[in-house]
Amino acid sequence: MDREYIWKKTGVDILWEIGGSFVTAVGIYCFADAAHIAPGGVSGLAIMAGYMWEVPIGLAAFVFNIPLLFLAWRYLGKDFTLRTLRVAVFSMFMLDWVVRPWIPVYTGERFLGSVFGGLLSGAGLGMIFLRGSSTGGTDILSFLIRMKFPHVALGKLIMFTDCIVLALSILVFGNIESALFGLIALFCQGKVIDGMIYGSVQGELFIIISRKARLISQVIFQELDRGATFLKAEGAYTQETQDIILCAARKREYGVLRRIIRETDPDAFVMVSEVREILGEGFVPIADRK
Repeated sequence: MDREYIWKKTGVDILWEIGGSFVTAVGIYCFADAAHIAPGGVSGLAIMAGYMWEVPIGLAAFVFNIPLLFLAWRYLGKDFTLRTLRVAVFSMFMLDWVVRPWIPVYTGERFLGSVFGGLLSGAGLGMIFLRGSSTGGTDILSFLIRMKFPHVALGKLIMFTDCIVLALSILVFGNIESALFGLIALFCQGKVIDGMIYGSVQGELFIIISRKARLISQVIFQELDRGATFLKAEGAYTQETQDIILCAARKREYGVLRRIIRETDPDAFVMVSEVREILGEGFVPIADRK
């Protein structure tokens, strides 16, 4: 691979990681920590450590990450570990030397603190994840557990570790509201991350098996101005060759598409699945998604 390209890509990665670390630090320190909310992960543990022992949050998060980084080096590879270490250093610097001394904290309602803490930290993490980097923490722990138990879903492992942190926050802060607000922050954080990574153009994928496939596709085009793709298939039981329609649609078009199918061919066999993102003509051009 061209050396100039590698250096350019690394430089862009670092800029995004620095920006993401700053935005995440604002969400964690100015909102979550100020409201005594520990929204899961190593950042949540660091907030609780800062509350109990008055240690800097960034330093606490970095210390919590050290043993996990050693494990990552051994089991997940050098490249992953070095990128994660880089982000951990940026995060510590932003929390303790940039945001803490220079950015004022929010002292209003805890609900707003949880919402904006989740939104900002989610935006920052999304910037980091978009470049293929990791913040370490419970992500590493979840990856390692999944290596031992590959049948367990990664998302469930991360959720489980976050729930443990939320449960600990009840004991540390002495009230259940901290955990409840932490759940709100986690929800907001997850929504922002999903929106940044998968895009806002989510939709539905229709797979339609019908003897009137050509007619259905014509009506779809006339009413929704949507194209479709025909796939040739053969029924296992009937051994008849027929067309299958493959059609992507926006969520708001779901009801109209279903009505078109029902009215055109009540005997059609239809499968609908949710699609994370749709790129291309009629949706978002691929060139617009970096």
